[in-house]
Amino acid sequence: MRYVALGDSYTIGTSVAEADRFPNQLAERVEQLELVGNPAVNGFTSLDLITEELPQLDAFQPEIVSVLIGVNDVVQGVSDSQYAGNVVVILEELLTRLPPQRILCIATPDYTVTPRGEAFGDPIQQSDAILRANAILREACEARQIRFVPEIFEISQGVRDDPSLVADDGLHPSGAQYGRWVDVIAPVVEGLLRD
Repeated sequence: MRYVALGDSYTIGTSVAEADRFPNQLAERVEQLELVGNPAVNGFTSLDLITEELPQLDAFQPEIVSVLIGVNDVVQGVSDSQYAGNVVVILEELLTRLPPQRILCIATPDYTVTPRGEAFGDPIQQSDAILRANAILREACEARQIRFVPEIFEISQGVRDDPSLVADDGLHPSGAQYGRWVDVIAPVVEGLLRD
């Protein structure tokens, strides 16, 4: 299955080796997947995904797509309503190419608990905003029978007790944390591929 991963720094795996990125680990774990594209870019918002990543899809000819987007909308102060509108555009565009069981959306992690998290806004306000963004994405997915993986936010909070879950930049997940993501994402993907 030709797999394309859309998103931001969490999908392109800022500060980790290519093999440690979650899409790469996922393709390694789920034998049926072949990662053919990862056009994600550090700092991208939901609007950037629409304007820069969606136009690349046809060249990749994906058979399954993952979407993880929202943290930069939070950091840049994009309104919940604007983010929600962008999410609808993204999902509806994907549905013109793929059935809902070939699309997977993934919750945004909580960067505020990382050593450098406070540099990107008040941690309590930002963490709440990430939760709201995740709820918006989840609701949009549920309305379209698209699977959503919520556990990522909770997994990311493990950095409080385990510094090895943070990359060397003090902000992004380490390969070890991405491995924990894949522990919950892989069974969902395997279920989708059986459908």
